[in-house]
Amino acid sequence: MFFGKKEDPPSGPVMALPLLPLRDVVVFPHMVVPLFVGRQRSIKALEWAMKSEKKIFLASQKSAQQTTPEEEDIFEIGTVGQIIQMLKLPDNTIKVFVEGRQRGQIRSFLETEDFFNVEVAMIPDETPEREVEIRALVRGLKEVFENYLAYNKKLPQEFISSVREVTDPSHLSDIIAGQLNLKFEEKQDLLESFSPRKLRSRVKKQMEKTQKDYYLNEQMRAIQKEMG
Repeated sequence: MFFGKKEDPPSGPVMALPLLPLRDVVVFPHMVVPLFVGRQRSIKALEWAMKSEKKIFLASQKSAQQTTPEEEDIFEIGTVGQIIQMLKLPDNTIKVFVEGRQRGQIRSFLETEDFFNVEVAMIPDETPEREVEIRALVRGLKEVFENYLAYNKKLPQEFISSVREVTDPSHLSDIIAGQLNLKFEEKQDLLESFSPRKLRSRVKKQMEKTQKDYYLNEQMRAIQKEMG
């Protein structure tokens, strides 16, 4: 699922960053996630990042079963992350808290021996041309999100409050997308949809599916209760 197969992403500044390949995890901008790292190349990448600006590129593997991924095994679209905290655990693995900052696209792999180092082009958020369009996108997303809350009681109150305060459509789309109960492939596909218009449509469909599933589950519970 590369951008080249769909549409070319808008390109911003280019920088060299250490790469952390992720297994079965997709990190969106504005997400804060804990990651457990045990592979030596990944640990070396984190250590290198800690020596500089604590920035690292987070890109998912195409197969979680691949223990020693090569360049072709990694999606080219990922997220530039900022390391918040890194802890070495007794079993020599590392727990790291990372905040997703901005989408990026791998342009090339740079020569390194100990870890993946990549040249990344930043993907700027698409900004709607008119203020009216911005307000409409935000209003539509928040309406769908409020409906979603009626069927999903697991989201923490602080997250719900933060969503209600966001006014940027790209930011809003990403933080909601990061919380949806999606398969890995669907999350990667959403990460590659950099347009807030597309994201709103995808998020809306997923929320409607969640509501439908909730309704069916409630029906099943009622039937099971009637049957004793």
